[in-house]
Amino acid sequence: MEKKLKKLQQILKRMNGILVAYSGGVDSTLLLKIAKDVLGDQVLAVTAISPTFTKRENQAARNIAKMIKVKHKRVKTHELDCQDFTRNPPNRCYFCKRELFSLLKSIAKQEGCKSVVEASNRDDEKDFRPGLKALKELGIRSPLREAGFSKKEIRQLSKKLDLPTFDKPSLACLASRFPYGQPIDRKKLRMVEQAEEYLHTLNFKQCRVRYHGSTARIEVEPEDIDRFQNHKVRELVIKEFKKLGFTYITLDLEGYRSGSMNEVLTQRLS
Repeated sequence: MEKKLKKLQQILKRMNGILVAYSGGVDSTLLLKIAKDVLGDQVLAVTAISPTFTKRENQAARNIAKMIKVKHKRVKTHELDCQDFTRNPPNRCYFCKRELFSLLKSIAKQEGCKSVVEASNRDDEKDFRPGLKALKELGIRSPLREAGFSKKEIRQLSKKLDLPTFDKPSLACLASRFPYGQPIDRKKLRMVEQAEEYLHTLNFKQCRVRYHGSTARIEVEPEDIDRFQNHKVRELVIKEFKKLGFTYITLDLEGYRSGSMNEVLTQRLS
């Protein structure tokens, strides 16, 4: 891991001034911290403000950027104005990344940043990530991936550097809660955000609420599934979710897994 860290530092050092696409998650926080250590004031962190990301995460990004003492901007993105995104095809992320990173490139030019970087890691190459195509087309660098960092190594190094995100649950934009082909709009995104926020208040640390029309499919860590045997927990969740607009509330017995909406794509190919 030390060798990879040195490689990462060398990559960043050659870039001079950079704009870091910063979400406040595990990966982008480590990238921002190392960039700040290497380049000092030549680093600008930019966080997208969008209905596809929760208010909780936007605030967390703001707090951590302040802790790292890096210049931080927040900008509104408009992926919901793009029909190619809202109709939610399997390559939905491509259109989102095109919109976001085109905007970041424009900001980088205004701010005098030589490069725009983002925090994909080596493991992202193993999953279905259509957004990576947009990054390549726009010339966006991924220093963590270039240095060979895996998600596990990113967490290990984050812990070593005392970053508060080292054990933070994995993040994904709220659009990932919708089956491909299910149109996405602000109201539905808000329903999902509020449903997940409620589960957090019940101390479910890692959870997803997948939107299937009138049905909410809840994913929690496998070790938390048994908590739903408690009648009081079930009643609280049912009452709150119905208040939000769901008619049926279900629990996924496989539990939380990243990219579960991609399983249907795997089934089609097999």
